[in-house]
Amino acid sequence: MRYDDFRKRLVDALLNAPGDTPDTQRRAVLEQGSIPPALAGYVDTVKRHAYKVTDADIAALQRAGHSDDALFEITVLASVGAALHRLDRGMAALRGEEPD
Repeated sequence: MRYDDFRKRLVDALLNAPGDTPDTQRRAVLEQGSIPPALAGYVDTVKRHAYKVTDADIAALQRAGHSDDALFEITVLASVGAALHRLDRGMAALRGEEPD
C-alpha cells in the first residue's frame, strides 16, 4: 500500500512509546483483540460511535482506577485501530475482495 511506511511508524509509536497502558492491553485495543471486560464497552463505543461517549463513561472508568493518561491512550488506540480496520476493509473492497 502507498502509505505502508507511515502506517508502520504510527503503529510502532502507539505500541512502543512510554505510557500508562500495559503493552498487551495496547495491542489488544489497537488490533481488536481480547480487552478486559471493564474496558470492552468503552472501547467498543469509541470504535463504533465515539460521539456517544459521555462524561459519565469517563468518570466510571476513572473510579475504576484508570488514569487520565491511560484513558487517553486507550481512546487513541481504539480510534486508530478502528480507522485502520476501516481502511483495510475499504482497500479490500476496491480490490474486489469480500470484507471480513
